Amino acid sequence: MPTLSIIIAAKNEAHNIADCVKSAAFADEVIVLDSGSTDGTPEVAAKAGAQVVATDWPGYGPQQSRGISLAKSDWVLSLDADERISAALQAEILQAIQDAKADGFRLPRLSSLCGTFIHHGGWRPDYTLRLVKREKAGFTHHFLHAHMTVDGTKADLNESLIHYSYRDLDDVLEKLNRYASGNAKDLDAKGVRGSFSKAISHGVWAFVRTYIFRAGFLDGRYGFMLAIYNAESTYYKYLKLLALQEARDSKA
Repeated sequence: MPTLSIIIAAKNEAHNIADCVKSAAFADEVIVLDSGSTDGTPEVAAKAGAQVVATDWPGYGPQQSRGISLAKSDWVLSLDADERISAALQAEILQAIQDAKADGFRLPRLSSLCGTFIHHGGWRPDYTLRLVKREKAGFTHHFLHAHMTVDGTKADLNESLIHYSYRDLDDVLEKLNRYASGNAKDLDAKGVRGSFSKAISHGVWAFVRTYIFRAGFLDGRYGFMLAIYNAESTYYKYLKLLALQEARDSKA
């Protein structure tokens, strides 16, 4: 019988981690990599049944790579603290690793914005590679939007990973700032130059793409909120990129 390890990177996720770990309890091991939480996340995770490993924060990709290296099972599944595995997805995962018709599997996600699940605007089906044979699994080393990789074939599962992505407006604003900073670092690492004109043009395009071309308007006011969020996060991403580069250039 093939075995499964589920790895979760977390920091200050006490409000999320118990339900996340419980949804992963069907796995042979659940590993939580905690990077300096101050809200009791490690204790809550351990009480819920996870193996907790204290680490620093080298970035999302490197942290997930650590998790893969710690895993002992035949398969690894990467899970975020604000995600949940439903009973239907659990059954599909177990069947997928039993049949092993591919080396890695992409999972669709159903994500929520301030308590409402979003079905358009680019958020559905939002396939993401998460389940991979351990010896074939890897992770890119982007600071923020790193993704799992597989040295082999891929296939898609049908049941959705439930993603409680933005709890409320405070969460939206906090993540807007944090994600804009992380995305700016990733763009800088790729050699992209920031500018005020890029911030404006890319921000406007992000709104139009989300709300019009990806039919965000079908999600009503929440679709409009998502389009505004994407526009603002893109705008500030390029402004932060510009500020980062100007600060570095001034020291050269």
